Amino acid sequence: MSGGRWRLERLNFFVGSQQRKHQCVFLHLTPGACLPLSAEFPHRLSLHFCFLQGALLWKLSVPGHWAGLRPTMPSLLLLFTAALLSSWVQLLIEANSWWSLAMNPVQRPEMFIIGAQPVCSQLPGLSPGQRKLCQLYQEHMAYIGEGAKTGIKECQHQFRQRRWNCSTVDNASVFGRVMQIGSRETAFTYAVSAAGVVNAISRACREGELSTCGCSRTARPKDLPRDWLWGGCGDNVEYGYRFAKEFVDAREREKNFAKGSEEQGRVLMNLQNNEAGRRAVYKMADVACKCHGVSGSCSLKTCWLQLAEFRKVGDRLKEKYDSAAAMRITRKGRLELVNSRFTQPTPEDLVYVDPSPDYCLRNESTGSLGTQGRLCNKTSEGMDGCELMCCGRGYNQFKSMQVERCHCKFHWCCFVKCKKCAEIVDQYICK
Repeated sequence: MSGGRWRLERLNFFVGSQQRKHQCVFLHLTPGACLPLSAEFPHRLSLHFCFLQGALLWKLSVPGHWAGLRPTMPSLLLLFTAALLSSWVQLLIEANSWWSLAMNPVQRPEMFIIGAQPVCSQLPGLSPGQRKLCQLYQEHMAYIGEGAKTGIKECQHQFRQRRWNCSTVDNASVFGRVMQIGSRETAFTYAVSAAGVVNAISRACREGELSTCGCSRTARPKDLPRDWLWGGCGDNVEYGYRFAKEFVDAREREKNFAKGSEEQGRVLMNLQNNEAGRRAVYKMADVACKCHGVSGSCSLKTCWLQLAEFRKVGDRLKEKYDSAAAMRITRKGRLELVNSRFTQPTPEDLVYVDPSPDYCLRNESTGSLGTQGRLCNKTSEGMDGCELMCCGRGYNQFKSMQVERCHCKFHWCCFVKCKKCAEIVDQYICK
């Protein structure tokens, strides 16, 4: 829903000479609220769904136009309406995520048209706090989208040989219902996407794309040789870290759940994993240097702070995924280890609160896509092996042609010329 707001009310009332008690559910839509079928209502509108003596009744209320209660087909329409409301509520539960910025290109500020609708009102998936930050830092949004896209690609690389391979299912929720489970996979996804935002914002600062930041102002490392210059234009990882913390965590900090509830436990889990992702980028940034001098003598060096390759960040977070800690929420509203014999996780570690599904079969309720049709490695005993990947269902063999470069030769000066060679290979897919 966009623009307006909605709320549900339950009203008790009495009908007939016997004064039987009935309930009516009122669904209120304020101006600008949008139904799933994209029907917008310019005026305040109330849809009243009531179930009276076996018949479904409804009332449409618009200022100046009042319609009475009208009976409809009792059974079929009731089921239809219940299904519609259920699907609508489910859509609201599966709220869009800021990850959708990776799937929907964000215009640069210089591309905005005078008189056009502000960009922040058009972006899906933003929480109220994130939308306010968008209004203050509109030029950042394109790079947040790039960071989210970087995180998604890295997730897909790290899990390419796993049953769950970080598949995107739509442009709104991106990963679908599987993110509603507080599993290890969800923990990694939150961490790597937060890391992607730090990476993208830090680099945009260095490249002069953002007006609120510039080159890194990190102090000269104490162990840097005296005759080496500390300068250049480094990646501003400090700013990237702070902005990513403010933006990514805004959605979680807006939620207000009862202390000790499962919902609060999930919020704390998300915040912990967001922080772990940000710290991975921050900690892995290192000094880079460039030589100066006659004929490359390297008599002088200029050094600066540079982000690590994001693949290395992904590798680090994958290690954290493998050693993630199982947690549970306490009555005091804190996360504690399920098994107290394990070491307490640090802010750089990943945590989870729910066991992972096996991801073997397609399951709409968990969001699992299953492994049917996935390629597997017949000779491997790891997770990419046909036995584990196919969950014991077996596999089919087929032949395919692969074309690769071959017989490469270096020609003076200066290029490499290769031929193309075709090869028939055996491949296996899960049943």
